Amino acid sequence: MAKQFDVVIIGGGLAGASCSLSLAKSAPELNIAVIEAHQPSGDHHPSFDDRSIALAQQSVQFLRQLNLFDPTASFSAAIKKVTVSDRGHFGKTHIDCQEFDQPALGYVVEVNPFGRSLHQLLTHSKVELFCPDSVASLSYQQDYAAITLNSGQQIQAALVVIADGAQSSTRQLANLNFTTEPYSQGAIIANIEVESGHHNHAFERFTEQGPMALLPMSNNRYSLVWCMEPQQVSEQMSLADDAFLTALHTAFGYRAGLFTKVGMRASYPLVYGRAESLTAHRTVLIGNAGHAIHPIAGQGFNLGLRDVQVLCDLVKSKQPLGSYAFTREYAKQRSQDIDTVMTLTDGLVRLFSNSSRLLALGRSCGLFSMDLCSSLKTPLAKQLMGQVKQGKRL
Repeated sequence: MAKQFDVVIIGGGLAGASCSLSLAKSAPELNIAVIEAHQPSGDHHPSFDDRSIALAQQSVQFLRQLNLFDPTASFSAAIKKVTVSDRGHFGKTHIDCQEFDQPALGYVVEVNPFGRSLHQLLTHSKVELFCPDSVASLSYQQDYAAITLNSGQQIQAALVVIADGAQSSTRQLANLNFTTEPYSQGAIIANIEVESGHHNHAFERFTEQGPMALLPMSNNRYSLVWCMEPQQVSEQMSLADDAFLTALHTAFGYRAGLFTKVGMRASYPLVYGRAESLTAHRTVLIGNAGHAIHPIAGQGFNLGLRDVQVLCDLVKSKQPLGSYAFTREYAKQRSQDIDTVMTLTDGLVRLFSNSSRLLALGRSCGLFSMDLCSSLKTPLAKQLMGQVKQGKRL
């Protein structure tokens, strides 16, 4: 006989774990299950790698309210100031948390220990965890979704939340199409030690090769995201550490200090991806399963957390769980935010990747004007802090 749940979440990575814990704390009456394909090894979960993510201030506030994140944790570092610049051109702008009466613009969090902390909370919660296991089939009745797992277990849910990433196989079972458009660039990620400390100062820099970001992290290190054409990625990945640091200084300069050591480097292709619909019958998409964006602005996980926040709000609104009205309202509330962030991020990347002198002059004038007038930088600052307009609250 099939086990019955109110909510079944497919995927136990950052998005899925955050969603299940948030729902469990926001609506403790719910009977929740998580299906996760990877078997943890000790306290380590394979989904939690050595990357870092940026948590906007609004995301931090949400997670703190549910006791899911502590900004003083050893794996966290505050972003108090951001400098945005265009290499070879005069324009730049600075955004400081003090201008907006905030303790920080956001925080940089190491994925591995943060993910472990969420997984530990998950294993000690009332959420039932099917792990390792995955979805073999998904079908729908009027009042529930029927899921058969590869282990043979059968379960039913009033609401299915698909959170198994941009390559989601479950999304395909739900007949939700996901369109992707590759960028002409790939990204190198690495942790960089800096001699004089980072002073909680983040940098977004646009170069001839592509955009790059240096985000302050624990132990006086920067988390580097460096975007460039695939051939250049291969060349940079093949360099010895000292030669790589020299190349990094050549592209970035020395305004962040002297880079003294680079950790393990990794690279991956960049794509723009979007689900044609965020919902199906008794099903919603969250996180990268619904939207994949360029990493340069650090908005990907924050966008997924706002998916979770809307789900929590809808559950508390007592809208019939998983009903057409429920999923329709979810799509309505999330569409504008997702459209805005994806359009702005994509436009930013394409604008600063254009070599036109006229556009370069316009970029410089825009950044220069923002630095002179605080009101002009407010929309960018609010985007960094995650202070975006959600859909209508219930």
